[in-house]
Amino acid sequence: MDRSDWVISDSECNNSYKGWRQILGFRIYLAVIWTVLLVYTAVVIANHGWNLFPDFFGDMSELTWPGQFNLDFMGFLTLSALWLAWRHEFSPMGLFLGLIGFFGGIGFLAPYLFIVSLQSGGDMQELLMGKGRAGR
Repeated sequence: MDRSDWVISDSECNNSYKGWRQILGFRIYLAVIWTVLLVYTAVVIANHGWNLFPDFFGDMSELTWPGQFNLDFMGFLTLSALWLAWRHEFSPMGLFLGLIGFFGGIGFLAPYLFIVSLQSGGDMQELLMGKGRAGR
């Protein structure tokens, strides 16, 4: 190993700083959306209780715009669940995380992505694909 292996060029340094800023912005977004959701959910539960499912599926059965939104949202939840299971190579833990992702929505996905962004060191390929797939 010679000295050139230890030296970082100016362009590499600038790209590294830019990537760090971008992942920081992503982490701040995750923290903000998670906090807003927790507060909003607490207010909804205080005013309407825990029973979400009759309203959620009731709107869909009426074929109204709120029902269309709920169906669209359920598609995103399904996509999130499939991605989580795929990222973990459909292992038992991946299937479990997918199930939690489906029912937990952004309340689960935001902290999950925050933690994974820390574990991956900001490497978006590893964050999105998982350590095994990113290393191949």
